[in-house]
Amino acid sequence: MSTLVDIIASAGLWAAVLRIATPLIFGTLGALLCERAGVLNLGIEGIMTFGAMIGWLSVYHGADLWTGLLIAALAGGIFGLLHSALTVTLGLSQHVSGLGVTLFASSFSYYVFRLIVPVAGTPPTITPFQPIAIPGLSTLPFIGPALFTQTAPTYLAILLALVMAYIIFRTPVGLAIRMTGENPHAAEAQGVNPMKVRYGAVVAGSALMGMGGAFLTLSAFNSFFPTMVQGRGWICIALVVFASWRPGRALFGALLFAFFDAFQLRLQTAVQGVPYQIFLMTPYILSIVALAVMSRRARVPQALMQPYRRGER
Repeated sequence: MSTLVDIIASAGLWAAVLRIATPLIFGTLGALLCERAGVLNLGIEGIMTFGAMIGWLSVYHGADLWTGLLIAALAGGIFGLLHSALTVTLGLSQHVSGLGVTLFASSFSYYVFRLIVPVAGTPPTITPFQPIAIPGLSTLPFIGPALFTQTAPTYLAILLALVMAYIIFRTPVGLAIRMTGENPHAAEAQGVNPMKVRYGAVVAGSALMGMGGAFLTLSAFNSFFPTMVQGRGWICIALVVFASWRPGRALFGALLFAFFDAFQLRLQTAVQGVPYQIFLMTPYILSIVALAVMSRRARVPQALMQPYRRGER
């Protein structure tokens, strides 16, 4: 018991929670934005992988870190445009299109990486984002090193969650997005173009997914390998349901999963005689339980995964 208390009372644990949560926050916000407009984007896993690769590759070839993050966002937006063309314009299955984008983006990432970067025993590295100590706050006992010595993309992800919550529930743009996801025909009757709203939401959401992937190579680590996303995209899709399509709850869900993950990493070293696989699966089991509890009260956007055709009902 004392071991558990020591782990939870460690500032390093909570600092790790924010680091682990950051790509999940980006990805979950991106998926949430798409689904609020009525489009399921299962391309998230591939988009995050490509964002990780192209962001790292840009910095490796001389771009600064913020430019690499921007390029990852632009690349994500391009894949979002492809997904929109297939699902919004052509009305194809959102499941099939999203999985196709994931397979294409993941494979293309590895192809481009191996085409440009020579095969080596040790992957080449870059200098990633460095932690920023916020003056006056980083020196506070416990919460200072835990919360206020993070890298800039982490602060950006938290800010984006707050901004998205405001936009979706407090602005005309957010109202148009929510109307399109609930009843696109009613939105059209009010002068909103559901096609444009869905295109914009999917492109912007996919850009956030690309930024989530880029965080892994530009901040969490300093090199790229094809399997580094490791299912985070699928976790983000589940977190959207856990959050009931609300950005504030999405932020909480990402932090909760990150806590489970960071906690099990420390348990592996603190508890002896237990197979490490037990610890590895713990955050996923707890997340499934939390998802099952929360999803029973979740209200799904009524037009989610329904293609829109003007004049048809």
